[in-house]
Amino acid sequence: MPGSVKAMGVITVGALVAVTGYSVALGSNGWLWFGWVLLGLVSIAMIASRGSG
Repeated sequence: MPGSVKAMGVITVGALVAVTGYSVALGSNGWLWFGWVLLGLVSIAMIASRGSG
């Protein structure tokens, strides 16, 4: 797994932890979850393009 894809995965997981912690502490924020979903989709796209290439 190349460094950029691995870093993107780590950032995505870190963002999930941060958004979850924020939601537990201060209440859910739809924009945060929307942003995390977009980040996850970009990560999946990077992994998929790396796997097919």
